[in-house]
Amino acid sequence: MTLNEKLATIQTELKAKKSRFNSFGRYNYRSAEDILEAVKPFLLKLKVNVTINETLKEISGLPIMASTAILSDGDSEISAVAIVGVDTNQKGMNVPQQFGSASSYGKKYALGNLFLIDDTADSDATNTHSTTSKKTKSTLTSEKDPAFPKAVDFIKKGGKLETIKAKYDLSKEIETKLKTL
Repeated sequence: MTLNEKLATIQTELKAKKSRFNSFGRYNYRSAEDILEAVKPFLLKLKVNVTINETLKEISGLPIMASTAILSDGDSEISAVAIVGVDTNQKGMNVPQQFGSASSYGKKYALGNLFLIDDTADSDATNTHSTTSKKTKSTLTSEKDPAFPKAVDFIKKGGKLETIKAKYDLSKEIETKLKTL
């Protein structure tokens, strides 16, 4: 089996659980350690190893960490890189924590790049760190509101009032007008 075939096997069979929980954002996420733990069964089976190298650079005064995840079979290697800026102004963290945070993040994404772990649907990728899990609805209480003609058009094209009510808190007057369309 070639190294490319071994990598493809890992990419298609790897299941890295999201074992971490962010209590602030209220979501589960996976760490670099979770990915490495999931990769371990493949190492002896496929006779490969995984290493991660990090390089610190400076671009326009900003510290940048490049994390490279490498899959090797002893003869050849395949790698993937993730570039992460180090936020030295991050509140509540001392300098070692700032660099450690960037390092962890870079490792996770380098491994994700190598093993094709898609985090676009992961809350870690989309999190806004809001303090509540409920979205705030906009209000629609006047025909002068720019959203009103859009709501009217939506209803006239077959849209449902419930869809609008899921997005907007409607006044009784506006709800009545939309029901009569």
